Amino acid sequence: MRIKETVEKIPGGLMVVPLLLGATLNTIDQMHIPMVMKSLEFLGAPQTEEGFYEFLRIGGFSQELFKDSALVLIALFLFCVGSQMNLKVGGLALKKGVLLTSSKYLTGLAVGMAFGMIFDPWNGILGLSTLAIIAGMTNSNSGMYAALTGQYGNRSDVGGLSILAINDGPFLTLLSLGILGTALPMIAFIAVLLPIGIGMILGNLDPKIREFLKPGETLTIPFFAFALGAGMDLANFLNPSVLAGGLTIAILTFVLTGGVSILVFKLFKERSYIAPIAEASTAGNAAATPAAVAAAASVAVGSGAMTAAEFEAIQNIVPIATAQISIATIATSLLCPLGVILMDRYQRKRGIDGTKEDIGRKHNENRTELKQSVNN
Repeated sequence: MRIKETVEKIPGGLMVVPLLLGATLNTIDQMHIPMVMKSLEFLGAPQTEEGFYEFLRIGGFSQELFKDSALVLIALFLFCVGSQMNLKVGGLALKKGVLLTSSKYLTGLAVGMAFGMIFDPWNGILGLSTLAIIAGMTNSNSGMYAALTGQYGNRSDVGGLSILAINDGPFLTLLSLGILGTALPMIAFIAVLLPIGIGMILGNLDPKIREFLKPGETLTIPFFAFALGAGMDLANFLNPSVLAGGLTIAILTFVLTGGVSILVFKLFKERSYIAPIAEASTAGNAAATPAAVAAAASVAVGSGAMTAAEFEAIQNIVPIATAQISIATIATSLLCPLGVILMDRYQRKRGIDGTKEDIGRKHNENRTELKQSVNN
């Protein structure tokens, strides 16, 4: 059976499919079907605090892995992601990575701030929240970016991924919430971001550690995705407003972050715009960001820096934000490849080959200018 190949054919499938499977099983679990509960009781399953029997809460390793593992697996994922943040990046790749990361982040932050000013930042139009918008718009699908720039872009486009890795995980979202004045003390940032920092230090000190941890970037995703889904109701995905909210995030991400990145590339004299469109996506792992923010909020409420009401508000939007980001992941995974193909055709008609570096052209122009100045 080719289960893995089938899952990977679905946009963001490695994240979305386990998430939906977990949500489906949890939805069935929460129905408390008499026949299922009697079977679990016969097998000696423990009762929940509410007096029910649920197959996702039978205790032992099964419950720890499939129901309660989301936060620890997300922490492991962030550790592995941090280890892949290479501090040794070539000049042109560094330039493109910085341009893409900063333009994507600032665009997502601006949209999130504007949304919070116009609508309810916790539960605004279409059930959208500032958290969902910023988490969805500032995090790009690194795997798809690498694939698209590898086929249609050049080496420096691909090399920019080393900087783009910064937007993997909750770092930029937590930073945004701090900028927006959300009461998160310094220890809350440290508690969530420490795994990224330690991973980054170890990965840059020893290339073999980086190589060892690289599989963790993808290996952990289906596991924490399932655990996240196991805390959600399938109705979240079937809710028309949630679906519309997710598609809204997708459109905003593709049009605005892609468009702004193209303008920034144009401003810095880059001729090929393959990379800006390739990064105009929402990453599947961004669906884990709301849970990570909730973890940071739990630290804040424990220290007294956040009220219980604020913490409850964040907890309430986590399932909806997770569902909306998952929907945005699927939508942008369809939009970005199409956009890159269309941009590649447009550029080639104008004599621009996105797979070739632009260094030669600039070097020839500089030589021509030098010859003209000497002749004059």
